[in-house]
Amino acid sequence: MEKYTKLVLDHFEHPRNVGEVKGYNAFAMSANKKSLCGDTIKLTLRIENNIIKDIKFQTLGCVASMAASSMLTSLAMNKTVDEALKITDIDVVKALGGMPAQKLLCSNFAASVLHQAIQDYMKK
Repeated sequence: MEKYTKLVLDHFEHPRNVGEVKGYNAFAMSANKKSLCGDTIKLTLRIENNIIKDIKFQTLGCVASMAASSMLTSLAMNKTVDEALKITDIDVVKALGGMPAQKLLCSNFAASVLHQAIQDYMKK
């Protein structure tokens, strides 16, 4: 069995920002094609004056992808669009205190979904 940090387990057992933002103006949904788990993340955001005022996720996947999605939303909340675009998958994993090597593929696509959602917002 994989050895997860206490923070990974906390974000899995008590995820932050789950659901869908009412009145969202940015959206992205993506499946991780590299993962064997078939992880899928859906993000909705409400951006006002280029600041992420609300962000929520819905994830279908394993412990790693759920925890990464939860941490990602925590990292992105109240950031400017430019600051959020600088969040990387490595930032998410570091904020969680690490991830078992065999689970990096499951967690290493959350930030790209955030970037897709921001691109969706910028197109409007």
